[in-house]
Amino acid sequence: MSNSIGLDAQKSQQLVESLNALLSSYQIQYMNARSFHWNIKGREFFELHVKFEEIYNQLLLKVDELAERILTIEGTPLHAFSDYLSISEISEAKDVQNGPEAVAILLDGFTQLIKTQRSILMQASDAEDEGTASLMSDYITEQEKLVWMLKAYLG
Repeated sequence: MSNSIGLDAQKSQQLVESLNALLSSYQIQYMNARSFHWNIKGREFFELHVKFEEIYNQLLLKVDELAERILTIEGTPLHAFSDYLSISEISEAKDVQNGPEAVAILLDGFTQLIKTQRSILMQASDAEDEGTASLMSDYITEQEKLVWMLKAYLG
């Protein structure tokens, strides 16, 4: 049985579950980056304040793209923060004001996102879902470079 865009309905529903878990992790990563932008202190303030804003703006775009992809494959995106907290593979960060600590937390989060996206890429390929596979591939490529840069920043 196929959905309206010609994908196997059962495989699409499995992808919806995986994409909702990814969406949850993105929401937590977004809030962490936003918090770091607001609360960063110290010598790296000017540099990191701008970088964290760049990062959270990119994350917010991906949150919207993921929700729309879930809708496209006939699922319902999670939309309650309690759901995000319960299934996210990224933990929320509280009261972080130190630049290197904030960068390290974001680095760990992006590493987890890449791992999850690789898994979804394989799942999407198996489901012949080129749209989801392409999205994951684009995210992985972009975030691999960001991981390299964050690691370089930390030395």
